[in-house]
Amino acid sequence: MDFLNNTSTADIVGYLASIFIILSFVFSNIKTIRIINAVGCVCFVIYAAAYKAWPVLIPNAILLFVQFYYLIFKPGK
Repeated sequence: MDFLNNTSTADIVGYLASIFIILSFVFSNIKTIRIINAVGCVCFVIYAAAYKAWPVLIPNAILLFVQFYYLIFKPGK
């Protein structure tokens, strides 16, 4: 448990983001992929904001909007 004691909340969110992104590749249903990937993107945006890591924040924020666009406006795609 020493790992958890020495890990910041932002780092835990970053690890969760990675898990969600990887998990999104397991599914074959595109809607499920987009939802899980969007959760990962949200986690990465939070993580990147905590560290002011713009190269991580910007593409994940853009990808989040892309995922929501397809989920909301083109649900069959």
